[in-house]
This record gives sequence, C-alpha cells and structure tokens, in this order.
Amino acid sequence: MADLLARLSSSLADYGLLSRGGFHPRPSDGVPGETGTLVLIGNAGPELWRVFTHQRRDEPHPLDAWTRRILTDVAHRFDARALFPFGGPPTLPFQRWARRAEAVFPSPIGPLIHPDYGLWHAYRGALAFTDKIALPLRRRCANPCRSCLDRPCLSACPVDAFDDDGYEVPACVAHISSGDGGDCMNHGCGARRACPVGTEFAPATAQARFHMDSFVAARRAASLR
Repeated sequence: MADLLARLSSSLADYGLLSRGGFHPRPSDGVPGETGTLVLIGNAGPELWRVFTHQRRDEPHPLDAWTRRILTDVAHRFDARALFPFGGPPTLPFQRWARRAEAVFPSPIGPLIHPDYGLWHAYRGALAFTDKIALPLRRRCANPCRSCLDRPCLSACPVDAFDDDGYEVPACVAHISSGDGGDCMNHGCGARRACPVGTEFAPATAQARFHMDSFVAARRAASLR
C-alpha cells in the first residue's frame, strides 16, 4: 500500500497537485459511501498554475472544471472515487477533513494555516478508497499563529474586514471591486500577504488576479440568488 501512495503522489505531481495527507473515516466525519481511507488532494506554490494555464479550456469555472477532469481520471486509475469541495449541494466538510489529514490550524482571519505553506495553499479534492490503507505517521507541528504576537494579518486589511469576530465579506468585496482595490486584486489578499509564514508560496500576479476575479464573481453571483 505504501507503493500505492508513492505512485499516487507521482501521478499528482504531473499536474502540480499534492497529496495532503489522509485518514481513516469515522461515521461522524461525513465521508459519503463506503470509504476505508480518504486522501486529500491540494496544491501550494506555482506548479498547479503552470499546468492549468496550458490545459485550461474556455468554460465556466475553468479551474474547478479542470480539477474535476484531472482527479476523476486519477481516481479511475487508482480505483478510488473523487470528491470535491465545489459543485454541491451537498457541501462536503473539506476544512474539517483537512484537520484530520494533516497539521493545519484555523488562522485569525479564517483560512487554515499550514506550518510551511502559510495561507497560500488549497484543497482541490479528495480520493476515497474502499480499502483501509496504511498511512504514514502524521507530522507533528505547532500552530504557527500561537507564537505570532503581532498578528499582522488582522491589521493589514485596508478596510478592516478582519477582526476577532470574523470576516466582513461585503466590505472586502466592495473594496477590491473599487479603484482602490488594485493591490489586493493583483497581488492577492493583503491580510494573507501580511502573514510571515510561507511567503515563498504566495502567487504571482496572474495567478493572484485569477483567484481574486473568481472570488468577486462568486460573491456577486451569490448575492443575486
């Protein structure tokens, strides 16, 4: 089974994807179907963007569509089922699964922080295996936010969209959609960029702009429902 995980990691690397750890689901985890092992799939750094930009198609939600094609094919090759954090309902609890799979922690601004990648990582899907696969020991890491006394992520936002009470989405969207929001639109969320962890994984301008445009479009679509 260790060979299976090694082969899976090699196949994922062809697409700039990473195996983000796994776990053996309990009934309370909400993993659909008969699943003995769930392996989360994600990305960090520029590798996925390089592959995606060469393979993307002119279609709605191009990154989600590309991800679905790639992981559905990978799942077929490894006799697994592909699950995704998009396309619901139902909405699958990927953030909860992530905390079962690897050492990630809630950050003061909401997204899970990784000890190496900081806030510049994502979960794109998961592979559900029927069998119970032996998994490597989970890496033990401390939450980097606990030793961050200044918490610059909470003060970097130009419209104070983040505080201890949560995230003011309308204020954020209004700002980045305005003429004053170019810095966040072109370089990624200023609050995320203020985090000192994983700065080398921050996206380049084209990638940051793609994600910010997608975020704004999704919020506007949600407001019309």
